[in-house]
Amino acid sequence: MRYLFVLLATLLFSAPALSSQCPTLMKQVDSQMESADLDAGTRAEVEKLRAKGESLHKAGKHGESEKVLRQAIEKIDAAVEQAAGT
Repeated sequence: MRYLFVLLATLLFSAPALSSQCPTLMKQVDSQMESADLDAGTRAEVEKLRAKGESLHKAGKHGESEKVLRQAIEKIDAAVEQAAGT
């Protein structure tokens, strides 16, 4: 019985900690967008992904939110790498 209590307590207290990734990722997207020189098309795509990620976060769909926000970060990284390579 004690093990069940520990497991439930762990799950209960870890959920809010895991959901805190979304705001961190949103801040990372914002920060990278400020410092990166993105073309208008890429910037629009990233802004759309960022908005979708925030919307999913507010809806409690943290896993989906993180996935979308990571896609936004990957797009920024790819654009920065491409610009550096030219």
